Amino acid sequence: MKQLLLTSILFGWISTAVFADNPIKDKPIKTGADQTEQYLPYLKGKRVALLANPTTIVGNKHFVDSMLKRGVNIVKVFGPEHGFRGNASAGIKVADEVDPTTGVKVVSLYGPKRKPSKADLEDVDLMIFDIQDVGCRFYTYINVLSHIMEACAENGKELLILDRPNPNGYLVDGPILDMTYKSGIGMFPIPIAHGMTIAEFAQMINGEGWLPNKMQAKLTIIKVANYAHDMDYTLPVKPSPNLNTQQSIMLYPTTCLFEGTVLNHGRGTQFPFTIFGSPLYKGIYDFSFTPVSIKGMAETPLHMNKECYGIDLRNVDIAALKKSKRIQIQWMIDLYNKFPMKEQFFDRSQSNQIGDINKLIGNDVFRKQVAEGLSVEAIYASWEPGLSAYKTMRKKYLLYP
Repeated sequence: MKQLLLTSILFGWISTAVFADNPIKDKPIKTGADQTEQYLPYLKGKRVALLANPTTIVGNKHFVDSMLKRGVNIVKVFGPEHGFRGNASAGIKVADEVDPTTGVKVVSLYGPKRKPSKADLEDVDLMIFDIQDVGCRFYTYINVLSHIMEACAENGKELLILDRPNPNGYLVDGPILDMTYKSGIGMFPIPIAHGMTIAEFAQMINGEGWLPNKMQAKLTIIKVANYAHDMDYTLPVKPSPNLNTQQSIMLYPTTCLFEGTVLNHGRGTQFPFTIFGSPLYKGIYDFSFTPVSIKGMAETPLHMNKECYGIDLRNVDIAALKKSKRIQIQWMIDLYNKFPMKEQFFDRSQSNQIGDINKLIGNDVFRKQVAEGLSVEAIYASWEPGLSAYKTMRKKYLLYP
């Protein structure tokens, strides 16, 4: 029976309300947003704002469009990287606007402003967060989540999270971020793959006191129905322009690390994060591709208009990778060992797209380990005991088995 459960989990003095449905085997996964019967009465009479992007859907419609038709008073939308409707390229600053489809005011959080201001929230009774995450430290929507929580805590606003499955929820792996390398692609002392949904991560932010001055955000959560972390989940909408296939999403915890190398990792093709190469591998690898400018995905990709040779992971068996429950660092080690100019392999300063491997991996040790020829097993071992300690801490905040 569906019911409103008030959890007894207390983070400081803040309680978390969770609208819950008991997981049932052999039932389809149902996102928080799709369980409209659980939250529509809660929105009645409230002035609602939300953090949204193209993954914010109910069925096959955008949440904003659907809610407005149902009479919900949406007063404004906050848009993250790529914008509210997803029409901005990666890294491109996004301006405030009025949504031409609905006339709703859109406030950008990917420009000069990274969190809602007091003025932004004065006419808001309830904030909603509904964005599809992919479960990685360097996928920046968990940073956006913390900024929204901070603004809500500062201004006494409740945050309703419509939870979604983490397609990489089975994976908890990688070195814990050395906070010396805290940046926009790593804000929290967590591994590369954190193994949590957005709602679980929000509880961790509260519980671990990661907001400034250990503030607490008041959370209300609509859980995903019939979900467990190890379940397969195919995203109905691509989470960002360059995560455009299920294969790229599942490989992302590993392959995003190539942003910290001089290799093109598929940007400028229709297969980002699944193919990798450089002109310098000519004669070493047979597979090749040529990156080109693609509006909305990669206007100036690395090695643009140059034939790159390397590896193709588009047909890698994801089921086998899931069984290993590890980030696959062997690919990077192999590519490093075969690179003709090893001293430049991790030096993105030679390109127009600077990526810092230390910030991506979360420490200054990994590139040295690769250069010194450490084995995969030795590198994995170096991630302990931090990884095991994180796994123990993570258990306190899980909403799903």
